[in-house]
Amino acid sequence: MAIKAAGTQNPYAGPDFFNAQVEINGQLWAGNVEMHIKSSDWYAHHHETDENYDSVILHVVWEDDVAVFRKDGSQIPALELSRYVTGQLLVAYRGLMENSKPGFINCEKDFGTIDSFLVESWLHRLYIERLEHKSELILDLLKKSNNDWEAVLFMMLAKNFGSKVNGPFFLERAQQLDFSIVRKTSNEPYQLESLLFGHFGLLDEKDCTDGYYLQLQKEYDYLSRKYDLPMRTGKPEFFGLRPPNFPTLRVSQLANLYHGRQGLFSELMASLSLKDVHRIFDVGASPYWHDHFTFGKTSRKSAKKLSKKFIDLLVINTLVPLKFCYGKQLGKDWNEELLALVAEVEKENNSIIGNFERLGAKAKNALESQAQLELYTNYCAKNKCLQCSLGTQLLNRNT
Repeated sequence: MAIKAAGTQNPYAGPDFFNAQVEINGQLWAGNVEMHIKSSDWYAHHHETDENYDSVILHVVWEDDVAVFRKDGSQIPALELSRYVTGQLLVAYRGLMENSKPGFINCEKDFGTIDSFLVESWLHRLYIERLEHKSELILDLLKKSNNDWEAVLFMMLAKNFGSKVNGPFFLERAQQLDFSIVRKTSNEPYQLESLLFGHFGLLDEKDCTDGYYLQLQKEYDYLSRKYDLPMRTGKPEFFGLRPPNFPTLRVSQLANLYHGRQGLFSELMASLSLKDVHRIFDVGASPYWHDHFTFGKTSRKSAKKLSKKFIDLLVINTLVPLKFCYGKQLGKDWNEELLALVAEVEKENNSIIGNFERLGAKAKNALESQAQLELYTNYCAKNKCLQCSLGTQLLNRNT
């Protein structure tokens, strides 16, 4: 017996895996797979009366204690796992799963003993896996925008200029705005800023008497009629944000990034170093914001430029995932170039990265910190030790 394709796991009612392929005695079978502790559970769960199980081609069990038959009388082949898994391996697995509860990760007591080369190789693979996950949103936006990469870039930048608090709201608004209007207004900074402030819900105050605010509001009303802009509801959040992250500043900075640029996507795709990227993102808010964080309230004067840390986040969350997707569409393997670029970026600092550092895995750059986030989120937190190269290495070492 040989498993040619495991199929797709089914989280709902019915067989556990759909569309599997199994070779039995030289015959290739295609169908569904059901899993139980004991094969007699088939009858305990009344699968013999459920037509959803008629296409099961393999019964995977720990103990094959009774034969299971289809409605036509043919026997469903069983794969008895207890014949292939040693008691020593079971003890090692239980030890791994119960080792550190309620600690950080299951293998934290043994993490420092894993070969450093294996850890580094696995982290590099996990970073590509993380890019694959981030690609899902980009590919969806690309489809909705009729393959307009410039429009997708704008939507992703809007999302990430909004950060965690306002990112979803900014992305939704960016999707509702025809990017051709951004193109048409990009040579007029005042119009572009009016467009974005209005569209992102920052010009809806009824009692604001600030002169600049009223000018922007008037200009947006004109643009709204000219381009038949969609009606909007809602506004971005300020609560819980530090003033440099206020949506007012971020929208002005986004507008200035696009001022005078018709090919920002091409410019970024051609950038090969972090220095090139920082030069492109070397922008600030418009002069009004030099002594404001919100409309109508003055503050100490300072240039509100994008910080190095913020630009690094744009590289991690916007530029590199876009380059990854664009390279795949062109049929080019840019992985080495992307790994080199993100390796130039400083690592992030959060509790997950700090916990890995406590275990002796100090991230050297953003590539490794992003990979650690992928490792924790999609493996450690989900107890997927058997799918993790580090977990399987520990299990094999202890058996």
